[in-house]
Amino acid sequence: QVQLVESGGGLVQPGGSLRLSCAASGKIFSINAMGWYRQAPGKQRELVATTTNNGVTEYADSVKGRFSISRDNAKNTVSLEMNSLKPEDTAVYYCRSTLRATMFSYANIYWGQGTQVTVSS
Repeated sequence: QVQLVESGGGLVQPGGSLRLSCAASGKIFSINAMGWYRQAPGKQRELVATTTNNGVTEYADSVKGRFSISRDNAKNTVSLEMNSLKPEDTAVYYCRSTLRATMFSYANIYWGQGTQVTVSS
């Protein structure tokens, strides 16, 4: 069984910073990609940032220049450094990973339980 556990959410004032972390554990053969999505109340879940195992990264236009994703392949972790936070960044942030549990498995998508980020004065 694979688990993704997020940490680092919380309440921050506009212009502040937060760092989210996610650790993947369990039966893991290889990880193709890890990333972050978010879902605000009444809105669909959207991509924030993602990175592949060969270092290719993608960011939502709304966070480019403010957020930075990093990954530790040896520890199966991914982090999201969020700077210059805005009220519209308020959402539940979910870690997502595309990985293979065994060498005979197809790649599947796994999600963390989510962590709340609230940007408010």
